[in-house]
Amino acid sequence: MHTLTIGPLHRAEGSLDLPGSKSISNRALLLAALAHGTTYLHGLLDADDTRIMRQALSTLGVPNGAAGDSWEVIGQAGRFPNRDADLFMGNAGTAIRPLSAALAILGGEYHIHGVARMHERPIRDLVDGLRQVGARIDYLQHAGFPPMQIHPAPIRITEPIQVRGDVSSQFLTALLMALPLVARQPVIIDVIGELISKPYITITLNMMQQFGVAVTNHDWQRFHIPANPGAPYRSPGQVWVEGDASSASYFLAAAAISGGCVRVHGIGQQSIQGDVAFVDALAAMGARVRRAPDWIEVERGDLHGIDIDCVAIPDAAMTLATTALFATSPTTLRGIGSWRVKETDRIHAMHTELSKFGAVVTSGADFLTITPPTTWQAVVGGVDTYDDHRMAMCFSLAAFGPYAVQINDPGCVAKTFPDYFERFARITES
Repeated sequence: MHTLTIGPLHRAEGSLDLPGSKSISNRALLLAALAHGTTYLHGLLDADDTRIMRQALSTLGVPNGAAGDSWEVIGQAGRFPNRDADLFMGNAGTAIRPLSAALAILGGEYHIHGVARMHERPIRDLVDGLRQVGARIDYLQHAGFPPMQIHPAPIRITEPIQVRGDVSSQFLTALLMALPLVARQPVIIDVIGELISKPYITITLNMMQQFGVAVTNHDWQRFHIPANPGAPYRSPGQVWVEGDASSASYFLAAAAISGGCVRVHGIGQQSIQGDVAFVDALAAMGARVRRAPDWIEVERGDLHGIDIDCVAIPDAAMTLATTALFATSPTTLRGIGSWRVKETDRIHAMHTELSKFGAVVTSGADFLTITPPTTWQAVVGGVDTYDDHRMAMCFSLAAFGPYAVQINDPGCVAKTFPDYFERFARITES
């Protein structure tokens, strides 16, 4: 197993440009593929998850490739040329869920599968929503989980579609993006229960509007898709992908912990990503934060623990967990039940790895409480990352403690941020 040893580190200082947002990149790729016209995507993330989406689109017959400093996608006007395909989706939730919905709505014979962990990540709520309109989808191993076989089927929408909102917002995102393709009359989607991760739905609605489909949001419980016979999506020609706000969290937290000043470019006051609210949490812990339209800057303050509902920032909340090691009092993260069904069971993984440093950790179905170490412990055998990119990036911050930190399997960051550790090294000092 490959390992990487970092630190001990003493300071973070500098500025950097962020890689493109994964959430925006994969939505933009799919919408561009379904649209009339050619779209040039600027700042598109180049990482495992977006490569999986790009390869899937190529397999489906959608021409796409590099065009200078952008990515060109030739839209197919609401269809996929290849109606029979085997699609490997790795562990990319932002790819498998919306793409599966589009395939089920448009019709064809498709085998959808991924890595072992993807076959443990639930998709039942999406499939149930699609079956309400006539989609034919078979589970090939375990009910409610990939792999799946999608079959051609007549789609009929005669009443509101219902989908649960309390497991993953990606199920609603997938339905929102796919159903306009057959919206010969207005379509209603009703959310059952609490909708988590609302900012990700904001991203979806924003991206759909850029491609010509305006959805009405009725207090996050009902969504109205207008009638639009034919292929509704129209390319805007050019799309600029924001920097990834979740990725920004590691660099900004490094400044809050270490005493330096770090500025990230590519997100700011005008960002459409919910994870920019991470800096509000840092400010609540005592860090000093400054914002402009396209950058955010953080300096250290005296960090203390907070009690915070993280339902709107599930990915960036992981960074708060490792930042909490450096606070003067306990931190409690609430509303993180969705961590259980991510790349790994992140509540279990965080509980286990934070404890190795001497922190006192308690956890439950949807919360994590971290009491900082009174005496730091050197971690023998390193920090395990569970094939989860965010575990690897989060625990790089632990190197600001008194001991060097060994990260096991650091290459898992390739999922969203292949050169993370090189960029982290540029702004940190031993």
